[in-house]
Amino acid sequence: MLMHWPGATREQYEAVRAIVKWDSDHPSGGKLHVVGFDDDGMHITDVWESEAHFDRFMQERLAAGIEEVGLDGQPDVRFVPLSGVFAPALDHPDQTETL
Repeated sequence: MLMHWPGATREQYEAVRAIVKWDSDHPSGGKLHVVGFDDDGMHITDVWESEAHFDRFMQERLAAGIEEVGLDGQPDVRFVPLSGVFAPALDHPDQTETL
């Protein structure tokens, strides 16, 4: 899942994360979550077992957090089939890397 949310800020993301708590109460089917910010807003790349798993998470948990924080606009969300993963740092969980 690729998401671009123009205008969304790191502070808004952190507020939604604190409400939804996906990092401590993992959503069913969620495999990987990566987020970054630039002058154009928020960019997220997720790996899910299926689009249906993400849809369920959105409906049951994420939408309420987004509404509570008051994020403006709508994100551009696309789903593409995963063809491969290369994440050598994940092979070494004791290694922390800052990008």
